[in-house]
Amino acid sequence: MTDSTLFFLLLLPFVSFLYASVGHGGASGYLALMALFSFSTATMKQTALVLNLFVAGIAFYHYYRAGHFTFSLFIWFALGSIPAAFVGGLFSVDPSVYKKILGVLLLFAVFRMLFTPSVGTSTKALTPLLAVLVGGLIGFFSGLIGIGGGIILTPVLLLFHWAKIKEAAAVSALFIWVNSGAALLGQWSTGISLSLTVLPLIGVALIGGFLGSYYGARKWNKTRLQQFLAVVLIGASFKLLLL
Repeated sequence: MTDSTLFFLLLLPFVSFLYASVGHGGASGYLALMALFSFSTATMKQTALVLNLFVAGIAFYHYYRAGHFTFSLFIWFALGSIPAAFVGGLFSVDPSVYKKILGVLLLFAVFRMLFTPSVGTSTKALTPLLAVLVGGLIGFFSGLIGIGGGIILTPVLLLFHWAKIKEAAAVSALFIWVNSGAALLGQWSTGISLSLTVLPLIGVALIGGFLGSYYGARKWNKTRLQQFLAVVLIGASFKLLLL
C-alpha cells in the first residue's frame, strides 16, 4: 500500500462522516477526492455511486429510526427521479458546464440558509406535480454526473419550506439511495463493470457514514446541523467549480 493510497483511505471516512451527518451519501465529495488522487475517470462515477448506496443507506437508517422520515414527502420526488436517474446513467458526457452552474447555485443556497432565520423551522404543503418535475430534473443530472442528488434536494426542500431540516435529511438520504441505484443500473446496462477495488473503500466510508449519521440524527440540534449542512454545500460548491 502506497503512502498516497493510505492518505486517501484516511481522508475518505472524514468525507463520509460530514456528508452523512446531514443525510447525504457524499458522492460529490468522493468524486473530488478521487480526482485529487488521480483515480481513473473510467471508474470514478460508478465508485462514487456505490459508496453513495452504502453511506446514504446507513444515514437513512439512523434518520428513520429517529422518527424524521416522511414517506408522503419522499414518494413524489422519487417518482420523477428514479426513471430520470436511470436515463442519466446511460449517458457518458462531459458535465463541466453543469457542474459550474450547480456550484454557483449551491453557494446561493448556502447564503439563503445562513441568512434566512426561518429556513427549516416551518413547512408548507407540497404540490405533487411540481415535486415529480423537480425530482425528475434532479434525478437526470444526478445519473449523468454520478451523484445521488441530495446535495440539490436538501436545499430545495428547506428553501421552499417543504420540510424541516432533519426531515429534509431523512428524505434526501433515501432519495440519494434510490437515485444511485437507478444510475448504476443505467451504467451497467451499457456494459460498464465495477472493479473489486471498491470493496475496501466501502468499509472505510461506512465507518464515517455510520458515526456521522448517528450524531446528525440523534445528537445534534437544528443549529448545529444547519452549520454542518452549510459546510457540506460550500465544500461541494467549490469542488464543482474548481475540479
